[in-house]
Amino acid sequence: MSFASLLIENGVFFIVATGFLSITAWAWQNQQPFKLPQTLPGWFKYWFGSVQLLGTVPPLGALGWSLWQGDFLVAMVFTAYFAMLALQVLSEIVTLRQLRSVAWVMVPYLYLPYRLWQLYEGLRWTTAEAAPSWIQLILIGEIGVWGVNYLLDLAQLPRLFRWPEIADKT
Repeated sequence: MSFASLLIENGVFFIVATGFLSITAWAWQNQQPFKLPQTLPGWFKYWFGSVQLLGTVPPLGALGWSLWQGDFLVAMVFTAYFAMLALQVLSEIVTLRQLRSVAWVMVPYLYLPYRLWQLYEGLRWTTAEAAPSWIQLILIGEIGVWGVNYLLDLAQLPRLFRWPEIADKT
């Protein structure tokens, strides 16, 4: 995989995801402006903090190491990871804070599966290129972190869409 092809792949995903979110925001434009539920479950802060910590610190360490060692492949994998993570956060900010659109709820459901794909592809590439085994362990760990995060996001759909008969049970 070359840097150019990875850049194109990520760019195409971002354009498709942004297009989908734009169409969704337009289709749902008559919905009430979206506000985050005010009462969050007690475990939410631990989950959110853990995902932020585990989703940034190990990959940032691997990126720093790869830049220091001149390992272009590992640097490419983690640079793409952080670029798409930043674009996800930007998409969330724009849809929630600027547009106040219900389409905000869709952002993680688009980006997280792509992130899992990115991490899997990074694992394949670094294994094929015989990168240090701890790099593969970080990638496997990130697949686990973001996989669990995705499942917890799915479990929060009733609360986010305010489906009272289901949300009261979560």
